[in-house]
Amino acid sequence: MKTKGRSILALIILVVIAVGLAYTAAFGIGDDGTLGIKKIKRGLDLSGGVTIVYQASKENPTDSDMSTALSLIRSRLDRKGWTEAECSKQGSNRIRVEIPGVADAESAVKELGKTAQLSFTDETGKELLTGADIKDAKKEVGSTSQGGASEPYVALEFTDNGAKLFADATTANVGKVINISMDSDIISSPTVNTAITDGKAIITGNFTAESAQELADLIKEGAMPFDLNVMEMNKIGARLGSNAIQTSLKSAIVGVALVLLFMLLVYRVSGFAADWALIIYMALEVIILSAIHTTLTLPGIAGIILSVGMAVDANVIIFERFKEEIQFGRSLRSAVKNSFHRALPAILDGNVTTLIAAVILYFLGTGTIKGFAITLSIGILVSMFTAIFITRLIIMGIVGIGVSKPSYFAAKQPVIEKAGKGGKR
Repeated sequence: MKTKGRSILALIILVVIAVGLAYTAAFGIGDDGTLGIKKIKRGLDLSGGVTIVYQASKENPTDSDMSTALSLIRSRLDRKGWTEAECSKQGSNRIRVEIPGVADAESAVKELGKTAQLSFTDETGKELLTGADIKDAKKEVGSTSQGGASEPYVALEFTDNGAKLFADATTANVGKVINISMDSDIISSPTVNTAITDGKAIITGNFTAESAQELADLIKEGAMPFDLNVMEMNKIGARLGSNAIQTSLKSAIVGVALVLLFMLLVYRVSGFAADWALIIYMALEVIILSAIHTTLTLPGIAGIILSVGMAVDANVIIFERFKEEIQFGRSLRSAVKNSFHRALPAILDGNVTTLIAAVILYFLGTGTIKGFAITLSIGILVSMFTAIFITRLIIMGIVGIGVSKPSYFAAKQPVIEKAGKGGKR
């Protein structure tokens, strides 16, 4: 009786969790719908956004210069959380940036930041070197003096030409200030303590981790080989019409409903448990995507659908093992335990290899490819959790309340053959 009571309580808790997660995913929390599906930003193909066209101030920029500019803008977009933004070369001297989910083009330009050039000048205003001479700039944390406390600082690494220019500059300005300016705005004014000839330097001050990272980002972005002037700013509509979006949503709903029905008809009580876990999975997926402010596009939706398929596939593997365990004459509790244990290596192998591919896509891809990788990675992790842990808890709870016939789980009774004259069979 105690076991039955605990099972009933566990199932009630799982029902409350499923309903709570589903409600949160559908409507969110509070008046603003936090963590709900409506808070998930949609990409250009689903909701439109803004387009910005930049033109190089240089009359005939080289392909290398344009590639550098594209890379710098792309990194700024990623740091702003616009992972679904698209950045491409247009003609020989223009760059087109498309940012989804933004209604005002001017605010987008302001938030993206001005792509200005960086310069190092002495106290008289003489330019010593530019951002093009910077190879890398990054925030680091450590002691900058012997016995000193650990603190954030900005580490600079110069190109070969930049190292020579910086050595000359610091040699001539020991004890003086070198101003680091973004266009006419001074962003830092470090004092030169000693001549620096190894091509590396650090900028210290009363930095927080955030301010050191911000300065490092500004310096890296200042490596732009030329000024970029804004030529066009426009709002663009969704690439897919509203009818196409509605049709896609209906198709997704029908597809999920068919999967739920298939699992229920084929695996019966086990399928019911899988459907229950799948509802929890889909709700968790929506909540997580909303919480991390992911921008959702069609490739991102494809990643979600693929992970749904993997979640169902994991359950199918488990349930087939479960049926085998019943055939071997195991009790229901033992069959549940053994089936999950036996299926785990196959589930992990399939999911981990796909997760590795998704991680590679995220780090090497850009724009919508990153969006696909994000939704797929989240989906894989959540689906493994629900398939391995939630489904098992539900089935154990159902078994615990007295549902014990193997036929209810789409499993056949074990066959026991009669012993012949020659002895036991």
